[in-house]
Amino acid sequence: MTLGSARSNASGQPKLVDYSQAGTKVDVSRETDPIAAIPLNNEFDDSSPIASQLVSETRRRERLLGRKLPRPSRTRILTVANQKGGVGKTTTTVNVAAALASAGLQVLVIDIDPQGNASTALGVPHHADVDSIYDVLINDIPMSDVIAECPDIANLYCAPATIHLAGAEIELVSLVAREQRLRRAIDEYVKYRATQGQERLDFIFIDCPPSLGLLTVNAFCAANEVMIPIQCEYYALEGLSQLLKNIEMIQKHLNSDLVVSTILLTMYDGRTNLAAHVAADVREHFPKQVLRALIPRSVRISEAPSYQQTVMTYDPSSTGALSYLEAAAELAERSTE
Repeated sequence: MTLGSARSNASGQPKLVDYSQAGTKVDVSRETDPIAAIPLNNEFDDSSPIASQLVSETRRRERLLGRKLPRPSRTRILTVANQKGGVGKTTTTVNVAAALASAGLQVLVIDIDPQGNASTALGVPHHADVDSIYDVLINDIPMSDVIAECPDIANLYCAPATIHLAGAEIELVSLVAREQRLRRAIDEYVKYRATQGQERLDFIFIDCPPSLGLLTVNAFCAANEVMIPIQCEYYALEGLSQLLKNIEMIQKHLNSDLVVSTILLTMYDGRTNLAAHVAADVREHFPKQVLRALIPRSVRISEAPSYQQTVMTYDPSSTGALSYLEAAAELAERSTE
């Protein structure tokens, strides 16, 4: 498959509007007013804001659809972290992972947030009776025993989180090599896939809780890259310096290979000066790490988890899905630079 080819089930099917006069059929997101998309007399006036946005999105989508993404030379393990809550960590994790998997890459999402929101969005059971990443970290269960396939998108797998993870921070304190337990489990799982003749994983995303405790430390020790979603608001910048200090400590004492490779600006509202100023400040301080793609505020992105889906399958024609496709493509192509 190629980028943007994730299939959608019935509840997430985009509307098809048949323009008999224009002689064409157009995919229109439920975020777009179909009336505004109708060409009149075969001429399209892009002077209005809605029409201009539609033209822009159409051009962006044309650049993406059918693009083949390069496979990385080795498995890229990215920890998606930010100790501030509500900045889009889980949303970014599942949607970027879904976009990459829809392009044919092999992707694993490891959910180490006790809330289990990534597991919910991927449609993977994570009730208390399910073996989960908690059992991997605390009880040494092989990761291969807990990983489940995402029902909506091929090549996408998930190691779910359960509520038991809420107490894992305390239980990890007394365990041997407590900071390295996730890394060891991932290494063993990679070897297991090789012995089973399974295709190599291209990307592993670790969705972290909004804290800097032992679960997040495990994620930092297991990864070779950090991906930081930053909400385009002032408060989101305040905790960034502390996060970077913690990453420096991990680099110095536990994982010298760890780098902050990617920063993604989320919840961007182009109507406000504040969002533009925050985006400009972040780009000025981290010019190489910040992706060009911006993730806008989107109702469809927020709605998708309630249907146990990513926005890629819930509403693939939406602005949010398009933005995450762009972010995924940029992330994948950076691996060849």
